[in-house]
Amino acid sequence: QVQLVESGGGSVQAGGSLRVSCATSGYTYTCMSWFRQAPRKEREEVAAIDTAGMFSYAVSVEGRFTISQDITKNILYLQMNSLKPEDTAMYYCAAKPLGWAAASGRCSGGESNYWGQGTQVTVSS
Repeated sequence: QVQLVESGGGSVQAGGSLRVSCATSGYTYTCMSWFRQAPRKEREEVAAIDTAGMFSYAVSVEGRFTISQDITKNILYLQMNSLKPEDTAMYYCAAKPLGWAAASGRCSGGESNYWGQGTQVTVSS
């Protein structure tokens, strides 16, 4: 059974930091991503990483967010610094299909086939 379980969300003031985690089990992934979705906004893929450690970021978070992973523990992280009120959203981790990176040459984009339940991040001004 595939499980992705996020944790670490919370409330912080603008300029602060948070780290969210995603514990995975039951799935050997090649690409993982963090998405976020705010009310009345489209879902946004903010960061992606493959098992070789290659990563990519959305322009909106580049330079402030860092995606990383502990492959031995099957945990994905998103370190979020210099948070802004517009970063307020539900944050989800997701796993891409095994063949996505090989077929597309990247981890970002495409459809994810497994999702966590999400963790709320709220940034106040």
